[in-house]
Amino acid sequence: MRRIRRRDLLRTATATAVAGAAGVPTLDTVTFASGPGAPAVTRTVSGRLPAGAPDYVYLPVEVPPGVHEIAVAYTYDRPAVPAGTQGNACDIGIFDERGTGLGGAGFRGWSGGARTEFAIGTERATPGYLPGPVRPGTWHVVLGPYTVAPQGLAYEVTVTLRYGTPGGAPAGTPGGSPPRAVYPPQRAKGRGRAWYRGDNHLHSVHSDGKRTPAEIAAAARAAGLDWITTTEHNTTSAHAAWEGLWGDDLLILTGEEVTTRNGHVVALGTDPGTFIDWRYRARDGAFGRFARRIRQAGGLVVPAHPYGTCVGCNWKYGFEEADAVEVWNGPYTPDDEVAVAAWDAMLVASVRDGGRWLPAMGNSDAHREPQVVGLPQTVVLADDLSRQALQAGLRAGRSWIAESSAVKLSFEVTGGRGRHAGIGERLEVGRDTPVTARLEVSGVPERCTATFVTDQGPLFTTAVGGGGVIEWRTTPSYAAYVRAEVRHPVADGGASGVPGPMVAMTNPVFLGER
Repeated sequence: MRRIRRRDLLRTATATAVAGAAGVPTLDTVTFASGPGAPAVTRTVSGRLPAGAPDYVYLPVEVPPGVHEIAVAYTYDRPAVPAGTQGNACDIGIFDERGTGLGGAGFRGWSGGARTEFAIGTERATPGYLPGPVRPGTWHVVLGPYTVAPQGLAYEVTVTLRYGTPGGAPAGTPGGSPPRAVYPPQRAKGRGRAWYRGDNHLHSVHSDGKRTPAEIAAAARAAGLDWITTTEHNTTSAHAAWEGLWGDDLLILTGEEVTTRNGHVVALGTDPGTFIDWRYRARDGAFGRFARRIRQAGGLVVPAHPYGTCVGCNWKYGFEEADAVEVWNGPYTPDDEVAVAAWDAMLVASVRDGGRWLPAMGNSDAHREPQVVGLPQTVVLADDLSRQALQAGLRAGRSWIAESSAVKLSFEVTGGRGRHAGIGERLEVGRDTPVTARLEVSGVPERCTATFVTDQGPLFTTAVGGGGVIEWRTTPSYAAYVRAEVRHPVADGGASGVPGPMVAMTNPVFLGER
């Protein structure tokens, strides 16, 4: 075969070059020859996005017949910026010929800012992207200018089309087919009705993590977990990446961290292969639609790190659509303290208004070493080790959070002729009935304290280093609910008034008649 030199074409475009049919910012279309004049053909485009650029800018690419792989690489400048000013950061992804409509029919992958290049072919794709046919039509590379410096963001995108089939056969001959997706089962052996430990916010090489799925599974087992959920940023490519990694001792659920510009939400336990779009803000009024989509796909809606300090991490959508809230994300930090306080205020509001309450949960959000899988972990009372049973336990608030599997805890409130209620339940007794809250803990570090927290705030604190049993008496008229916290000692001896980091915390037990 005659060797043909690859041709490069440099074009310049701006974000406002062409308005797309749906009103989205769309650049000039990149076109290629209709037939394979060479085994691979490359086009390069460059331009500059201004400060205040739209959240997503689309670069149309006309893909002719006979292509077996599309590859994309990009770069952008990082000029110096004044102190306190955000510099340039630009994400990337791609939609195929089915279009860019909100909802994701054409979604083929997203890597955010974790990669500078990716490729999609029939049989394989870069992690974060979905393999499958490269059908002819208009594809769209998506640029996501996460932050833009005052000078603007100069970008360059290179698109390469490879013709023929993966085996090198001439274009038009039968090629490969996408690998059959093998998804994790929805149930593991378990221990019947029991407390199961899980970490439901994890990242691998399929988004911005550094661990492989195999490394995450090994870390989960080492952490004493019974179940995990894979939650990559804005992609489902990891759903089929766990074959051979689950077992009777480890249930693996599928999900997504839906990473919008107004906060992140964990779609926990959605049907394998379900994609949830992220291209909206709170002001667009679209979140309710996608929260319903999460639930339609069998998942839970869990706002993640709602008071996180990274750009776009603060939760702006309200909690009306939430099934639970992640109040503890990774090692316990001041933003977690704010999240716990805000969640507790929501508990008070639910008591006052008689509305539903929102359970708390904690996850590691681990991306790489030395971040610890299972720090923290949510411990759920479930009828068995299955997606349905675990989600029912989380939704009901029959759960507590621990910094490790070494920490063991039981908590209940008793009173009124032998009645008792556990975590997430209600003890239905009269307003003036004496009740006893009882907390038993073990495996906690020395010098820790345990506290009973009510709608008035912390009402009883005692030392519990190493473990022990703590009891406290009250009435429903004095405390509408009781929950327990175990904390590390305060580093400054209490001079700052800031409590020590959390070791464990429970969802509440509610007191009084409905």
